[in-house]
Parts: sequence; structure tokens; C-alpha cells
Amino acid sequence: MSEKNKPSRSFLAVKWFLKKVYPRPKFEGELPKEPCIIVGNHSQIHGPLMAELHFPEPLGIWCAGAMMKLKTVPSYAFEDFWSQKSKWSQPYYKLCSYLIAPLAAFLFTNAQTIGVYRDGRILSTFKKTVEELKNGKNILIFPEHDVKYNHILYDFEEHFIDVAKLYYKRTQKEVLFVPAYLSPKLKQVTFGKPIRFDGEADIDAERTRIRKYLMDEIVSVAEGLPLHTVVPYRNIPKRNYPQNKGDQA
Repeated sequence: MSEKNKPSRSFLAVKWFLKKVYPRPKFEGELPKEPCIIVGNHSQIHGPLMAELHFPEPLGIWCAGAMMKLKTVPSYAFEDFWSQKSKWSQPYYKLCSYLIAPLAAFLFTNAQTIGVYRDGRILSTFKKTVEELKNGKNILIFPEHDVKYNHILYDFEEHFIDVAKLYYKRTQKEVLFVPAYLSPKLKQVTFGKPIRFDGEADIDAERTRIRKYLMDEIVSVAEGLPLHTVVPYRNIPKRNYPQNKGDQA
């Protein structure tokens, strides 16, 4: 487990309850037989909930380090979850960001998380990720950020791909990246075709190649499913949620 060796008993009780009330999705497609890095759309809170509660195999889940510390939860949560809400409602959501801080810090430090940081501590993220892969665990990353890609996805950050370079240096193994599309409306997670990291290629070229492939494969998977409403990365008004078919979005 991420920051601790064992989750607390109270966390296990909360997790047991959430598994009863949060629907288990169908998992379509297959994961590789080797440890891999699964990359998916965030779908707001649905991605982390699905991963922690119902994912079919043990894994390490990348989580913003700011959501794991009581002092940093409020500012991060408001900016990431609610900053695009209407101005008149923002005081309410700022209050919410403080109210959820104790629960968020409790949950994310006990879950299967690996803290992700935007400073020198990112090296600890990479080292922990490599260790988890070496121990046979899959890694799950939600790399969307606040730049819209299309009606399905927001743009992916690219430097998460660098962890594959460190893994290659430590093991001489070229890890597979597996695209995954989560549809809360269909109650389904669909795995796309994986792409393998090239350990001898230029890292800038690999970032571009793999990032573009993952985004386009997730979009292709999403558009190939029955018509449904997409739960986007941003917490926008539900009336503005797009549909998965591009010509009907």
C-alpha cells in the first residue's frame, strides 16, 4: 500500500461499505500477462473509485500528493473539482473543499495509491512505481489535465511516460501501456490494444508517440461503444456532458 504498509481497520470498513453501494463495472478486453501501466480517463471521482473498489487485480494507483495531506487538500480540491462552477456557488464549494479534507486525506493515504508530486519528490513516485512493477503489480494512471482534447478526453500530461524509461534502466524490460476507457453510464471499463515502450528510442519521441496513441485509442474505444453520455474530466454542469459519438456530441 502506498504510504503505509497496511490500511487501517476503519479504512477497510469504509471500503467494504463503498463496495456494497458503488456498482461494480463490467471489464471488457484483456490485460497483458506481464505487469503493465494502465492509462485511463478520469471520469471525475469514478475513475479512482472504480480502481480502488473493483479493479480485478492488485495495482498501484497514481494519486495527486496534494490530496493525501490535510493542509493541501482544500486548495487542490477546489481548483481541480469545482473552480469552473458558477461564481455565485463558489463560496459553497470552497467550504466543501475544507469539509472533505479530513476524509480525503484518510482515504487516499490508506488506498492503493502512489503519491504524485510536481517537484523533486516526483523521483519518489517513479521509484515506488518501478518497485511495484518489479513486484508484479500493474500501475493505473489518470493523466488528464485542464486542456480539452475532444468530446471524450482532456489532454494527457506526457511526463508520466518517463517512468517507463527508469523501469527499462532498472530491469531491461520494455513495459506495456494499456489504454482503458471508463464509462460510468454503461457501468463498463474497456481495455484497448496496448503499446510497448521502446527503451532504446529517444524519450521525447516516445512521449509523443505513446501519449498520442493512448488518447486516440481511448477515443476509438469510446466511440465504438453504444451511445451514452460521457462523464468528463472536469466537473462541469451535467447538461453540458457530451455523448460518445462524435457527430452527436
